[in-house]
Amino acid sequence: MVHPVQSDDEAVAGHRFLLLFAFLLATLILYPYTEANRFGYFTFRVLGSAAILLSVYAANFRRSLLIFALVLAVPAIFQRILLPNVYASWLSILNLVLSLVFDVFVVIVLFRHVFSKVEANSETIFGALCIYLLVGFSFASVYGMVAAFRPGAFYLDPLTNLHRVPDRFDFVFYSFGTMTTLGTPGITAVSAQARSVSIFEAILGILYLAVMIARLVGAYRPNFKR
Repeated sequence: MVHPVQSDDEAVAGHRFLLLFAFLLATLILYPYTEANRFGYFTFRVLGSAAILLSVYAANFRRSLLIFALVLAVPAIFQRILLPNVYASWLSILNLVLSLVFDVFVVIVLFRHVFSKVEANSETIFGALCIYLLVGFSFASVYGMVAAFRPGAFYLDPLTNLHRVPDRFDFVFYSFGTMTTLGTPGITAVSAQARSVSIFEAILGILYLAVMIARLVGAYRPNFKR
């Protein structure tokens, strides 16, 4: 029996979630080294922009979804490239809100696609992992908005931080530490709004791993040729 030869485009399309997961993970790992030198600065911006474009590509299941994702991707790329200060102006806050809308939109589209599968394969599991990482980045944007509207919502311990005002990476660190229930030493939610969002993210992270990932792993069927 002769199997059809898979083209390069089909091979890439068949691993869209794997590529997105790799770029999201690289963005998370390289974040602390963005300001070390000029090469790291531009490398991180390129990775962040590539992750957004891959998110659009991963959510490209219908033309209407593609157009809407491309429109929302513009402010998201702007935020990844310039990393504006959320305390600077209303324009920066608006850009942060639109970037959050893009993240939520991609999460919803991927969630509906991934968990509608009766049988899961390796690409489906990578899609579920992409959702997990995107949720962490989305909550980081939510914490940024909370801090923008309520200055002092988060307290940075001066013994473990070199700055007093939390930046984007502080919120990313706090978000993933809260979602994984590992804790975030040096950062404390002070305001009621910040604590409420933190509780919601912690519960969501536990439920996602316990229910959704377990369901996918239980339905996993490896791809092989008989």
